[in-house]
Amino acid sequence: MTDIMHGRTAAPVQDPILPRWWRSVDRWTMASVIFLFAIGIILALASSPPLADKNNLANPFHYFERQLVFGGAALVAMVVMSILSVATVRRLATLGFAIALVGLVLLPVFGTDFGKGATRWYSLGFASVQPSEFLKPGFVVFAAWLLAATHDVNGPPGRIMSFVLAVLIAAVLAMQPDFGQACLILFGWGVMYFAAGAPFVLLLSMAGAAVFAGFVAYNNSEHFARRIDGFLSADVDPNTQLGYAANAIREGGVFGVGTGEGSVKWQLPDAHTDFIIAVAAEEYGVILVLLILGLYALIVLRSFLRLIEERDMFVRLAGTGLVAMFGVQAMINMGVAVRLLPAKGMTLPFVSYGGSSLIAGGIALGMILAFTRRRPQGAFGNLMREYR
Repeated sequence: MTDIMHGRTAAPVQDPILPRWWRSVDRWTMASVIFLFAIGIILALASSPPLADKNNLANPFHYFERQLVFGGAALVAMVVMSILSVATVRRLATLGFAIALVGLVLLPVFGTDFGKGATRWYSLGFASVQPSEFLKPGFVVFAAWLLAATHDVNGPPGRIMSFVLAVLIAAVLAMQPDFGQACLILFGWGVMYFAAGAPFVLLLSMAGAAVFAGFVAYNNSEHFARRIDGFLSADVDPNTQLGYAANAIREGGVFGVGTGEGSVKWQLPDAHTDFIIAVAAEEYGVILVLLILGLYALIVLRSFLRLIEERDMFVRLAGTGLVAMFGVQAMINMGVAVRLLPAKGMTLPFVSYGGSSLIAGGIALGMILAFTRRRPQGAFGNLMREYR
């Protein structure tokens, strides 16, 4: 009675976190990621014995078992990240970005190349860590924060700050050399800058600068020039990675040669990572490749459709950058295998073997799921109704 007389009302009772998360999260995207991981496990089972044999390991399924462990950790990271609030994701991403950036800068001193000619990893004995994989999602979120803050009253010059940061990171990556990840960083920033309302002339200028940088890299980096020359060559050497991959895709046809019957996994040193799509095409045919393409397309399209309705600029920019980078990385990996693009040394998200790639991918997809969750008053439609 006293509460009624004085106008007091009871505090609203909120749903528990998990039911609220389950109703708001994009379950189609989450299911697509799980399907991709399941396909990756099947392909790891096929490509694991040859790799173990090459490395003289007693357990032929050593890498398959590690894929299960890393993939399980990636899925847990994805779910946990998707439950968090936008503010918490932003704080954790900023912290992770700072740690990964320090790790990237210290690679020339403490890193190793594992005989591949590029210093990209830290060897921990039982595993290795690639800082650039964890740097990408952290950079996108941090840069989106800077770009969004530009529109605040008395906000920082976020566009210039984020651009300088992107260029510096790309330069550090190019010195490893890791031109693929450097291009991804610049691409992610460019997509966010475009979504933030960048003038078209500036984007054309950036494209011209990228072409000029490629020209300089071609004339000063033997590693870069060798890959470009191999891509532009009219004939493909059948004894190169591209030659083996092209032959495997042709041999697979529509339905593949059968589970475990492929030969490319015995010929390619990176069949379990960079050229995993060649293993899929040879053993399971174009049917599995189209399924993989469809799953990536579903994740990208559904995420973009949800982000279009979002009215928070930071969420729109960060989500757009993460989704674009995810989709382009998948496109580059598959494009290299069919010789549409020069070799980049880039994994296929959630399908290729690799602890850093899987766990960082899980974190990135968790961020995407967190940014695309349905939130009250979070859509442009709600904003329009408020002004009617």
